[in-house]
Amino acid sequence: MKILSIHDLQSIRKKAGQALSLREESNEIVAEKSCGLAVGTKHLQILVCGGTGCKASSSHTITDHLQKKLEANGISNQVEVITVGCFGFCEKGPIVKIIPDNTFYTQVTPEDAEEIITEHIIGGRKIERLLYEDPKTEKAVSDSKHMDFYRKQLRVALRNCGFIDPENIEEYIARNGYFALADCLLQKQPTEVIESIKRSGLRGRGGGGFPTGIKWELTHKQEADTKYVVCNADEGDPGAFMDRSIMEGDPHSIVEAMAICGYSIGASKGLVYIRAEYPLAIQRLKKAIAQAREYGLLGNNILGTPFGFDIEIRYGAGAFVCGEETALIHSMEGKRGEPTLKPPFPAESGYLGKPTNVNNVETLANIPIILTKGADWYASIGTERSKGTKVFALAGKINNVGLIEVPMGTTLREVIYEIGGGIKGGKKFKAVQTGGPSGGCLTEKHLDTPIDFDNLLAVGSMMGSGGMIVMDEDDCMVSVSRFYLDFTVEESCGKCTPCRIGNKRLLELLNKITDGRGTEKDLDTLSTLGRVIKDTALCGLGQTSPNPVLSTLDNFYDEYLEHVKDKTCRAKQCKSLLTYTINPELCIGCHLCAKNCPVAAINGTVRKPHAINPDTCIKCGMCMARCKFKAILVC
Repeated sequence: MKILSIHDLQSIRKKAGQALSLREESNEIVAEKSCGLAVGTKHLQILVCGGTGCKASSSHTITDHLQKKLEANGISNQVEVITVGCFGFCEKGPIVKIIPDNTFYTQVTPEDAEEIITEHIIGGRKIERLLYEDPKTEKAVSDSKHMDFYRKQLRVALRNCGFIDPENIEEYIARNGYFALADCLLQKQPTEVIESIKRSGLRGRGGGGFPTGIKWELTHKQEADTKYVVCNADEGDPGAFMDRSIMEGDPHSIVEAMAICGYSIGASKGLVYIRAEYPLAIQRLKKAIAQAREYGLLGNNILGTPFGFDIEIRYGAGAFVCGEETALIHSMEGKRGEPTLKPPFPAESGYLGKPTNVNNVETLANIPIILTKGADWYASIGTERSKGTKVFALAGKINNVGLIEVPMGTTLREVIYEIGGGIKGGKKFKAVQTGGPSGGCLTEKHLDTPIDFDNLLAVGSMMGSGGMIVMDEDDCMVSVSRFYLDFTVEESCGKCTPCRIGNKRLLELLNKITDGRGTEKDLDTLSTLGRVIKDTALCGLGQTSPNPVLSTLDNFYDEYLEHVKDKTCRAKQCKSLLTYTINPELCIGCHLCAKNCPVAAINGTVRKPHAINPDTCIKCGMCMARCKFKAILVC
């Protein structure tokens, strides 16, 4: 099938839109009762999360079981089972959503499929035990619109995730997909498109925050016979899964945005650089590209215009440094993934020496809706210098782990305590790491900081690509900074001395401190060396790598002092600073701890209190794990 005109596109939107109408209506209604076949609904849809997290918890098996139960009951022609992208509420997955009453079932198992069909679909009765329970009210909430997790979110980049079948191009078209591309090709000059992106205020979501429209304009102005559009899908931050979820849940938005960028800058070739660790994202992106070609939305003479554009996928091997655009380009060229000094910027000399525009996945996901709804609409969201929304992977010691999207300017407090539902187990909040290994650790005094590019930089952190890890009172901030620095040292390409040698020395100092051998002089060295690395490293990886160390020194200096002066770790995370003992009043001499000690460090006879030899103990914690009488003490 080939779409040759805008009228063909409109026909598909109208036809496919009818299939989506139930889902559209469910966004408007407030359902109080289940809407099953027994109460007169002629057609129902069951949406099952098909993101990586839920698939790992057998959501694909849930889909199969639901379909089989529908067929067994002879109602498969009245009820559709549809696999969609990530709903975002990963803590409560797998998610199953019933349309049109919008019932939101959480932590569903394959064994629940029969009950969902017989009770809800046929009987019209909600299954209370599968509904989300609000921890504040302890009441079941059946509709996702009434959950605190979703209430303050604004899904722009994630607009189609959890809503459409990502492997069905017609469902994307029904949501105005490819109409932004059609409008650009048929109604606008490339400079007009670029001006709209500039006016929207969209800034790069990969970490740098460079204005997207200006980057497009720089590439557009270059004179060359060949130009390239590159999608940076090399998402490597620990705990980050924003870009992956967009590609899994809405791959056509990336295809469309790349084609629009190609038209705007004068490129006919697009390249997606994606790490091979994302098999599901790769599968869905491949399918989206094939479908776009089949429908004439990639290839030659798109929508009957002279413009031609096509996309290829290139694989990365998981090098964090290849998230930096020049290192990424070198990797695609088959060279070692190392950054180069700029200028020249990729806009001037990029892939194969040609002008190249590089944007990350989330940045591109915003492009079609900006052009569909207008630059002024997008610019009305967010803060003065940071427009629009930002997607975060909210993880760590938080009740509602998941993928969220909030307007710029939302505070950390709102994200952690309202959307995130507060700290797990009622523990005390200690810190939040924003920006992944390149960011900083912020404390309680920063909770009312509005989240945007400038405010986070001002308090010693950064937006980064969108990782947000919450920590509680049980976390040692010295160990946290060591964890991130260890990651950076491992991922450094080694090209420049400050990063290759300087970060190694920083890590050695942190190891020395957590081993109980540190001195106060080491703390001064950490601070001085960290600032030198920031000022002298070649690329963004090296320049930001000391941030976790410097921010924890600024905000948790007392913990560092305890490690070097008192040789203690208040969070009891640094093994070398711990001492295991047995309380003789609680020990009954069951000998279980001694049997499980891997180094025979526990002495004692049966039915008499035991003792731990501190010289032999390796502080593995096995004794504490096995003791049934809480007789093992750690200090």
